[in-house]
Amino acid sequence: MKRIVAALFIAALAFGFVGCAANVPPPNTLRLGEPDEPDNLNPLFGHAAAADLADGMLYSYLLRYDARGNYIPDLATQVPTLRNGGISRSGTRITIHLRRGVRWADGAPLDARDWMFTYHAVFNSRNNVKTRYGWDDIASASAPTRHTIVIHLKHPMAAFLGVLAIGGSGYPPLPAHLLAKLPSLNRASFNNAPLSSGPYILEDWHHGASLTFAANPRYFRGEPKLAHVRWVVIPNANSMLDALRTHEIDVDPSVGETQIPELASISGIHVVHTLLANWRHLGFNCSRPILSDVRVRLAIAEGIDWKRLRDTIYHGVDLPAVSDIFPESWAAPKIAPYPYDPAHAAALLRAAGWHRTKGGIRTRDGKPLVLTIISGSNRQSNERAEVVMQATLRELGIDLRIRNYPPSFLFAQNGPIYSGDYDMEWSIDTNGPDPDNSGSWNSAFIPPNGANTNWLRDPVVDATSSAAASTFNTALRKRLYQREEERIHQLVPMVFVYWERSTTAIDNRVRGYIPASFIGDSWNAWQWEVVPSASHS
Repeated sequence: MKRIVAALFIAALAFGFVGCAANVPPPNTLRLGEPDEPDNLNPLFGHAAAADLADGMLYSYLLRYDARGNYIPDLATQVPTLRNGGISRSGTRITIHLRRGVRWADGAPLDARDWMFTYHAVFNSRNNVKTRYGWDDIASASAPTRHTIVIHLKHPMAAFLGVLAIGGSGYPPLPAHLLAKLPSLNRASFNNAPLSSGPYILEDWHHGASLTFAANPRYFRGEPKLAHVRWVVIPNANSMLDALRTHEIDVDPSVGETQIPELASISGIHVVHTLLANWRHLGFNCSRPILSDVRVRLAIAEGIDWKRLRDTIYHGVDLPAVSDIFPESWAAPKIAPYPYDPAHAAALLRAAGWHRTKGGIRTRDGKPLVLTIISGSNRQSNERAEVVMQATLRELGIDLRIRNYPPSFLFAQNGPIYSGDYDMEWSIDTNGPDPDNSGSWNSAFIPPNGANTNWLRDPVVDATSSAAASTFNTALRKRLYQREEERIHQLVPMVFVYWERSTTAIDNRVRGYIPASFIGDSWNAWQWEVVPSASHS
């Protein structure tokens, strides 16, 4: 609590949110209230959703997504397709034509050489990149001209364009003129103070408190309408709402479920509801001795009343989940949720050799059934949900212990999730628009090679996820994803709990801020605007 108060006080000093100045917004500035800060500003290394949001302001990618998850050109002049010849009929050659005259914020030209540098940096074994998913499928890449990139794939890959866009394994061109001489990028100063190619430049970063972005006058689309974007780190949801109420922030992107009724009493705002491609789950580390037994995982899945948890902790505003494929996707599978069946859960534990003792906690071979759950310390609802799970599982004879971390560490490369230093994790994952989920489930992408942080190894999942990713045949892909998700349901590496319905509160002075279902709300950051004359009444 002291750390949170200190962070808020620093943010108040940085932005003048003190005394009578609190209600006077700075000119031509958008103030974002954000619960987290990025874990890294080099897209090769940043895992957190906050990093994706910041990257969308700092970098130009070859492609972007619009608010509905459709590809739109960024540095590329058009989205490669079979129809326009950007994707060959074989599906193994991708040709990208780049805009001319694009420059880095320092004035250096940005062209195909920068993307080629990034391509080689991804495969530099000294760089601990977060994932090489998709990049591993590249047989060769070349830049025949400074404004042309030709990529040859080892096999057709339906989701490959995501590698050229933001989020996940999508990396932008990085500045070769600045970084090419470094043997490794792992500890480059660039990671905290990057050179911008996007609409905004990082002006300063007070870790744990705030980030300030200034308009990039060299941005290829033209200088943004805003002079500054100020990102205020407010981990506490109640403090965030208070800052919105007093107009110390202009956007609250994640209004808590319990706070939604209070929005009606706040003047000068409008509210937007969006179904996000963010899914809450309880993840199991399948490499842990206790949890390597599917019977234990299934017992936990059936031993918790997930509907009650959604309704009580999250107030029933979110959409129940049965898989990690976005429910509005053409590939969404039909899967039945795990039933709430404590009796069967207890029978599964007995079959796995875990028997009750006088103290109530089950043991096997003299060792107690003790597990640890981790989550982000930024949301009170996380801990409330964990406490409910803790009490429920204790009735089953499982001693569940809670240990939470700031999201910037939770999802860091050396944090507990990607290092495998956990039993169970309670968090939210984010999808791109394509249903390809190989990077999450295929055993080829177990860290440090990717994001299979459940350490799942299964030949059926490997085969179906690879096959689905390697064809452009939509009907076949849909059948393969149905088969894959049925197998995942049997293996229980994870319980899918809900798809997040976000509530974003936006000051009426703000124009152009359109919450997105995929990746982050900075997809059109250059169009954000603040109109001083708009009323707060």
